[in-house]
Amino acid sequence: MLDTSRRGTDRASRLAQAAALSGASGKVCPADRATLLLETIIEPGDRVTIEGDNQKQADFLASALAKVDPARVHDLHMVQSVLALPDHLAVFERGIANRLDFAFAGPQSRKLAELVANGTVKIGAIHTYLELYARMLVDLTPRVALIVADKADRNGNLYTGPNTEDTPTIAEAAAFRGGIVIAQVNEIVDRLPRVDVPGDWVDIVVPSPKPYLIDPLFTRDPAKIRNENVLMAMMAIAAVYEPYQVQRLNHGIGYATAAIELILPTYAAQRGLKGKIAKHFVLNPHPTLIPAIEAGFVDSVYCFGSELGMERYVSNRADIFPVGADGNLRSNRALAQVAGQYACDLFVGGTLQIDAQGNSSTATKGRITGFGGAPNMGADARGRRHDSPSWLRAGQEAGESLRGRKLVVQMVQTHQPNGAPSFVERLDAFDLAASAGFALPPVMIYGDDVSHVVTERGVANLLRCRSPQDRDAALRAVAGDTEFGRRQSAKISDSLRRRGIVMFPSDLGIDVNTATRDWLAAQTIDDLVTASGGLYVPPAKFRPAAVLHG
Repeated sequence: MLDTSRRGTDRASRLAQAAALSGASGKVCPADRATLLLETIIEPGDRVTIEGDNQKQADFLASALAKVDPARVHDLHMVQSVLALPDHLAVFERGIANRLDFAFAGPQSRKLAELVANGTVKIGAIHTYLELYARMLVDLTPRVALIVADKADRNGNLYTGPNTEDTPTIAEAAAFRGGIVIAQVNEIVDRLPRVDVPGDWVDIVVPSPKPYLIDPLFTRDPAKIRNENVLMAMMAIAAVYEPYQVQRLNHGIGYATAAIELILPTYAAQRGLKGKIAKHFVLNPHPTLIPAIEAGFVDSVYCFGSELGMERYVSNRADIFPVGADGNLRSNRALAQVAGQYACDLFVGGTLQIDAQGNSSTATKGRITGFGGAPNMGADARGRRHDSPSWLRAGQEAGESLRGRKLVVQMVQTHQPNGAPSFVERLDAFDLAASAGFALPPVMIYGDDVSHVVTERGVANLLRCRSPQDRDAALRAVAGDTEFGRRQSAKISDSLRRRGIVMFPSDLGIDVNTATRDWLAAQTIDDLVTASGGLYVPPAKFRPAAVLHG
């Protein structure tokens, strides 16, 4: 029989030691005692998580942890969805932690690769978000969880505002397995607008000296969308959205999908697709979605998180977004991942490398970026049982007799911005697996899940391929002027076009010369503000200096 008393006694002992730091304030620990608090609560060998999802960061607690005495706190096993801050790696450099399980490390990808190479960090696995959350409930349960919220009351109830994201998932995983939950908050108030995490799940609240860090990671400036992005967006609509009648979908972030969002009210409307495609999104509140919402294309948006500057617009569009009685969005990253996997018919994303069978990865030489949620959304969910026209047609094209198929589209230009080819014979992930000691190469999306690849050259419909040779040839046909693409003759590419496996712009009725920025429903950030009726307030980094100082 499981001995739960030992776990409970240990928890009570740790909290009793920490109580002196809070004193008469009960659950509230002063910010200047945060590092001492962590030294008191955390023991060597503990499994610890710091909330740091795509946007908001428990940055004050991350800094406090990085300052603990390694003689007192060491050999920690860090379990966190995103490594975004220097402090997230400082705990390894200082000898406070040595093991890591994570999902994404975009901002720290190069540094992480260095620390793995020199043995400072031992990675258990690169997870997807859902995979990591699931393991937090099973075998990677945090002993101490450091989370973040907008406000707390003195009983520890938390209000997360628009960016709920990972907070409830992490808190629940720890709180119901004898763990200790510490929350960084912007302020302590007498009454919360709503309760997002009950105080019974929270042990200690630390008011931060300044508001937690949050970045507008999902904002794309329309001014940076190029003609090539518009061409690819037009091909995606003509080759995927329209023929498959895609109504429920998830977009990744990038200029390719931003271009799609911005030509829905123009190009898609001209094709008579309003009310027929792109009605239900699982998506952060992308500002580039505003024109499509205002044009009546979009019926609903369920959100992983929020986006800085979109708060007023979202609150005023409660008919589209999940807005509570408090007037603010409530997002949920774990549930959005589930919705993206099971409730969507289409995922559109990008990558750094694609090989001859369509396998893709963002783990390349010198960079361990991780995957985030792409493998969740970019996978054909084998447990799905409900049908839709999109799902059924994709399954029929793939030759399935008992089930449909999810549409998984990779949109990538033939060369990356640094000039590196996007199409390669062999993913760098294979070499990374060998150097980092992974059992398998860290492939982000497996080729057999990919339905279409869109480049500025054309579209490869992999559903129609009936052999590995077909897939290889289809990918080379759209790889453009790369070594990978030049290894195939024009004769083979023409044969694939006749079979409908490869489609170039002319095959889709698109004149390349007309694929320009003129199709964009908003061409600048200011245009997005106008489209929102003045409700969208761009973050400072997207506003001209004259506006900031005028």
